[in-house]
Amino acid sequence: MAYSIAIDGPAGAGKSTIAKAVSQRLKFVYIDTGAMYRTIGLFAVRRGIAPDDEAAVVSVLDEADVTIGYLDGKQQVYLNGENVSDLIRTPAAGDAASKVSAIPAVRVKMVELQQKLAEKENVVMDGRDIGTVVLPNATLKIFLTASAETRAMRRYLELCAKGQEVTFEEILADQLERDERDMNRAASPLKQADDAILLDSSEMGIDEVCDAIVSMFEDVIR
Repeated sequence: MAYSIAIDGPAGAGKSTIAKAVSQRLKFVYIDTGAMYRTIGLFAVRRGIAPDDEAAVVSVLDEADVTIGYLDGKQQVYLNGENVSDLIRTPAAGDAASKVSAIPAVRVKMVELQQKLAEKENVVMDGRDIGTVVLPNATLKIFLTASAETRAMRRYLELCAKGQEVTFEEILADQLERDERDMNRAASPLKQADDAILLDSSEMGIDEVCDAIVSMFEDVIR
């Protein structure tokens, strides 16, 4: 039986960074579910469709072939055969992802893909509803969070390092808007699974968070 670690939490909590690091330590496959939704968001924008126009998005959803591959050990996301791994890492792509992810049909399509991946490999998967919907029987469930200000600052520094012109105030406002949208959407809203362990990383470094999760996992499988 394959092992699985589900890491959920709000935008900017560091889920992807932590999930990647934990997967490397445990030699598991890392699956960035957020990247899949970002890809659908990119697809909608390219088609001239508003990401929150449910009827329009659903009408073309079958034309979006999202696949996952690995290059030098890193996850790559493909949209109809095109590697879009870099194109989906903009604030606009993140906003589009939050909107399309509220569409039930999109979530069904992505969840099926995610579950198939987890059946074959030991995985670390992060997102908004992994422990509650995608992997309800995960070996370990973590709800990773941090204060809104901490999350916004992390995102601000990350984007500045990439040369993008943004302000902290813009990032914080976007952060709060996404939190509200993610927690109150009808389809698989962001919430902590009943059996998930809450981990607040506001005052923790990456290594500390990873140490804590790996230790929890080892305790579970003993």
